[in-house]
Amino acid sequence: MNTVLAIVNVVALIAVPIIAVCVGQELQNRAAKRKDKMAIFQCLMTHRATGWVHQDTVNALNTIDIVFSDDKSVRQCWADLLSKYKPNYSSQEINTAQCKLLESMARSLGYGKKITWETIQNPYLPEGLIQRMANVAKYENGQLAMAEFMMNMAGNSTPVGNAMLQQTVKREDNNHADT
Repeated sequence: MNTVLAIVNVVALIAVPIIAVCVGQELQNRAAKRKDKMAIFQCLMTHRATGWVHQDTVNALNTIDIVFSDDKSVRQCWADLLSKYKPNYSSQEINTAQCKLLESMARSLGYGKKITWETIQNPYLPEGLIQRMANVAKYENGQLAMAEFMMNMAGNSTPVGNAMLQQTVKREDNNHADT
């Protein structure tokens, strides 16, 4: 009896710390995974009002398949959205698919009842920011028009956007030829 009790104590002394380390590691892994999921969700929610054309949102979208690898619903919504990023889909169809993706992520993170469809579809977008974005777009278009005008004045009739693209392609072709 004492021998059995001694063996149980020795096994417990060896097993308990090992189990504690394993459980602690699993909890840390889950916390890290949730943190990654929250970062993607937060990024996409933050930029839903101004469009998902920021580098941060592109990066977030491109990591969905990794971070949400265990969530079929989120990955299906992402695949649906990705299929709609083609010319034959309207901006309304794309916006709906984006909202469905956010809704699926909210459910995956346990916010299904707190972050509703209405919450997702009604972001805060002040008039001043809308005006600023319009002014920046107008300024950038003016810069491009001026650059094209200058190129035309210099005798190059290729639009700047096309000329820049052609130069990039030539550089890439030269780089590939060097390898």
